[in-house]
Amino acid sequence: MTDRKKLPIGIDIFEKLDRSEFYYIDKTGMIEELLQNRSEVNLFTRPRRFGKSLNMSMLKTFFEIGSNPALFDGLKISENKEICTKYMGQFPVISISLKSVEGLSFQAACGALKTVIGTEALRFSFLEESSALSDADKKLYRQLIEIGTSENGLFVMTTEALVSSLKILSSLLGRHYGRQVILLIDEYDVPLDKAFQYGYYDEMVSLIRSIFGNALKTNPDLYFAVLTGCLRISKESIFTGLNNLKVLTLTDVRFDEYFGFTDAEVRDMLAYYDLSGRYEEVKEWYDGYRFGNVEVYCPWDVINYCDLLKADSEAHPQDYWSNTSGNAMVRRFIDKADTRTRNEIEKLISGEEIVKEIRQELTYSELDSSIENLWSVLFTTGYLTQRGQVGTDTFKLAIPNLEIRRLFIKQIREWFRETSQSDGETLNEFCNAFPRQNPKKIEELFGDYLWNTISIRDTAPAKKENFYHGILLGLLGYKSNWLIKSNAESGIGYSDILVEVPDNRTGIVIELKYAENGNMDAACEEALKQIEDRDYTARLRDDGMRNIIKYGIACYKKNCKVVLG
Repeated sequence: MTDRKKLPIGIDIFEKLDRSEFYYIDKTGMIEELLQNRSEVNLFTRPRRFGKSLNMSMLKTFFEIGSNPALFDGLKISENKEICTKYMGQFPVISISLKSVEGLSFQAACGALKTVIGTEALRFSFLEESSALSDADKKLYRQLIEIGTSENGLFVMTTEALVSSLKILSSLLGRHYGRQVILLIDEYDVPLDKAFQYGYYDEMVSLIRSIFGNALKTNPDLYFAVLTGCLRISKESIFTGLNNLKVLTLTDVRFDEYFGFTDAEVRDMLAYYDLSGRYEEVKEWYDGYRFGNVEVYCPWDVINYCDLLKADSEAHPQDYWSNTSGNAMVRRFIDKADTRTRNEIEKLISGEEIVKEIRQELTYSELDSSIENLWSVLFTTGYLTQRGQVGTDTFKLAIPNLEIRRLFIKQIREWFRETSQSDGETLNEFCNAFPRQNPKKIEELFGDYLWNTISIRDTAPAKKENFYHGILLGLLGYKSNWLIKSNAESGIGYSDILVEVPDNRTGIVIELKYAENGNMDAACEEALKQIEDRDYTARLRDDGMRNIIKYGIACYKKNCKVVLG
């Protein structure tokens, strides 16, 4: 596949996408729809890694004065000659991304914000020589680009200049060109997210509200603005008095196909790279998100996996999501889960749907106020998706695909390991019951652990056994001086768990079965018979264990039975 185009991994600047070199899925239809259906201020909320930044760069490249119109040759928007003539390359464009605006303190975050806006202002250095501007105008511009040193930033504009910076810049550009300005703000909610994490949320809300209020409300030099982010922040929080705001969320049918890849687009990409045989695998792992009425794949995942398959045709799907998104939200959700919520999580992981009311407009201070709000955040950030609306703001929710399902399972296992190990006395008692040949104590304590964790309800019995196997391994791992082997070759097969205890050179073999029909006595007998028939104790004898103990363990839902062989 050396003659194929490269995949645009990590490229979110439209001008860099030389289509003779890189594969590009055409999303320029968004430009036409935006012009036909726009408000003065348009906010798109989508999860991370769904193409928001590339689309914003596409808008900048299309509208900005001086851009290269040839970049759109052959793309869908080029078919609309009227729009291209009227709008392409006709506007001054201010384009900023707030994804780097963070810091451990409010002062540091302000410094980062000054750098973002100051750097964008520097693109328009011709304003210092503009005959359309007065000396007072040029003085205002110099306040935006003055470079010095400030905490976590290079630009030292005053707070007053920062609050008015976007409005000032749009006013100066409007007068220089004699045209209204288009304003693009990508990742608008990141500064608020970071401020919430580090404890200066109220200060950041006040600053962002002032900047947005000046730039977006009653600004005569604004043609229109587009904002993107993950969360729809409460209008009362930062969009106070902004009556010209159109919010396009995950459930809105407008623009639903322009963020993420549609099924047809993924099929075409796989066919181009001779990977059509991997379609079902790609769909199972990376599809399942529903925006409006369209089902979409996560583009970041699809591009990365296709790139891997180009190099290694035998490669297995990878987890790309958790490497790019903070998963603290899932962990925080699991930590807060009560018995009812844990049961709902179990249903989701088993592939079922649950019905929840979703609040798509929240303030960060509300995120942790209730478990119901966390459901909403998991939905808006892409950890859950909707499978249909059943009432006003009420949706059927599901885990979108195998990648996110595995992420949930990983977080659950980490949570269980930490919570179980916090009670070392009970865990030590549980482990010691094995060499002491006390099946009743093992059964009692293992049953308690199962009751308190979140079960993974797989449909295949083998996968169900894997869940209980993993739980048991994690618990036994508390004994750091025990040698524990999982699925080790022994006799004429592979035993579930082998344990070598230094004290008295005791060896323990454990075979675990899932009692599909609920008959745990029969499952225990089957487990012990398998130990004998396949001589699973052979490895322990070869390792010099003098005392051999055999256990058959059966599990069914949150119950267990332990039998000593």
